[in-house]
Amino acid sequence: MSKTILYARVSTADQTLEHQKTQAEAAGFEIDEVVSDHGVSGISTRLKERAEGRRLFDMLRRGDTLVVRWVDRLGRNYQDVTDTIRELMRQGVVIRTVINNMTFDGATADPMQEAVRDALIGFMAASAQAQAEATKEAQKAGIEAAKADKTRYRGKKPSYDRKAFDMVQDMTAQGAGTTETAKATGLTRQAVIRIRKDPASAEAALTRWGI
Repeated sequence: MSKTILYARVSTADQTLEHQKTQAEAAGFEIDEVVSDHGVSGISTRLKERAEGRRLFDMLRRGDTLVVRWVDRLGRNYQDVTDTIRELMRQGVVIRTVINNMTFDGATADPMQEAVRDALIGFMAASAQAQAEATKEAQKAGIEAAKADKTRYRGKKPSYDRKAFDMVQDMTAQGAGTTETAKATGLTRQAVIRIRKDPASAEAALTRWGI
């Protein structure tokens, strides 16, 4: 009997396991089992190198459905994500995302449909890596700016915390609108716009206040 398995990767900056499970259930998925890795990098640690990632590959069988909040939960390395999705499709596993309800499987034999599917997989994997690199650069710039500015007045305390800042960055990469992002993070639309417009300055403000 086929199963629907949710895979969640949880790091200190990302959404919690419970939140990812709740999102999936709210989207209509009936989850049979949850597999999660905690505190691992999606950039430097490939899925098969993670403890629960290896178990996930062992568990999945032909006809099963793998659910992830977004492809960045599989990883933020382009090659790893594309290799993972294609390998699972060859094994007869269907991959579905909670956000935007994307479905990837190997059932189609039409070359045009295959081309569109593979192009979309590549685009999503590249977006996940690009967002991770942009966030890292913003953090680096913010830290440097904060160090250079450490003798000055810290300015007004940010209306957002580290978790909200990371969620804005994450949802921006996924193409979420300002209103949707504000609702999900609990921030005002103006705060979301400021973070998106200048993430380095937003990061610097967090660092100055030790948030």
